[in-house]
Amino acid sequence: MPDTDPRGVRVGCRFVLRSQADVAVVVQVTPRLDDRATVLEEHWVVDAHGQPGSAPPRRQEYLDAFGNRCERLTLPQGETTLRYQAKVLVPGVPDAVAPGAPEVPVAALPDDALVYLLPSRYCLPDELGADAWRHFGALEPGWARVQAVVDMVHSHLTFGYGSSSPVTTAADVYRSGHGVCRDFAHLAISFCRALNIPARYVFGYIPDIGIPPPDEPMDFCAWFEAYLDGSWHTFDARLNARRVGRVVVGRGRDAVDVAMLTSYGRVDLVGFEVEADEVEPVP
Repeated sequence: MPDTDPRGVRVGCRFVLRSQADVAVVVQVTPRLDDRATVLEEHWVVDAHGQPGSAPPRRQEYLDAFGNRCERLTLPQGETTLRYQAKVLVPGVPDAVAPGAPEVPVAALPDDALVYLLPSRYCLPDELGADAWRHFGALEPGWARVQAVVDMVHSHLTFGYGSSSPVTTAADVYRSGHGVCRDFAHLAISFCRALNIPARYVFGYIPDIGIPPPDEPMDFCAWFEAYLDGSWHTFDARLNARRVGRVVVGRGRDAVDVAMLTSYGRVDLVGFEVEADEVEPVP
C-alpha cells in the first residue's frame, strides 16, 4: 500500500468510574464528523456493576457550541465501566505544511476566529504577552513565527505525568518548566494569541503510524491549530512533529471546552485505557 493511501485506525477508550451517589456526567471521546477522519463503525458498552436488575445508564448524544460530539448520562451509585471503540479512515499523509502562510490582520479575521484571541481558563495571553513579544515580536510574521513558538515551548517544557494539575495554567507551566501535552498546547496557544494569531486547542487520538519503537504508552493527546492565510493549521508543541493519522475528538478555547470527562458531582477514576492502533482499512 503506498504511503499516501488512506489508513485504517482503531481508536477507543475504557473508563472505570466509581461514585457514591447518582452523578450526571458528560463524556467527550468520539471523533468529530466534520474532520479529515471518516468514522466507519463505532460502538459503546456501558456496564453498571453492583446494580442487580437495573438498566444500564441511557446515553444522549449532543453537539456542543464548538461542534464537538458529547455524550450525557447519569452514573448510578457504585462502579460503572464505559467502553468506546471506533474504526476510522484517516489520510495516509502527515499534517500539512504551509511555510509561506501569512498572518491575517485582526481587522480582516472572520468573526468566529476572534474568540481565539481572548484569554480563557488556561490560556493567558494577557499575562504572558510581554514574554511573547520579547521572544517572538521581532520574528517574521506568519508560519515561521508560529513554528518558532512551537520550538520554544517544546524545548522550554519537560514532559512528565503528574507534573501539573487540573488547575494549572499556561503561566504556571511557563514558570515551572514542566507539564503534560495539554500544558504544551496551552502555553503555545497563549503566546500565539498574545501575538494576535488566533489559536485553538485540539484534543484526540494519535496512532503511532511511522513511529519507530519504542513508542510511548497510548493516551489521549492535545495539540493546537493556528489561523494563518485564511485557514486553520495543525501544530504540536509536545511532539513537534508532523504526524499521520490524527483523529480529532474536540476543538475549543482550551481544555475546559474539550474535557474527556466532566462530572457534576464526585466521580473517582479507578481504571483508564486508551487505544489508537493502525488496522487494515475496509476495502
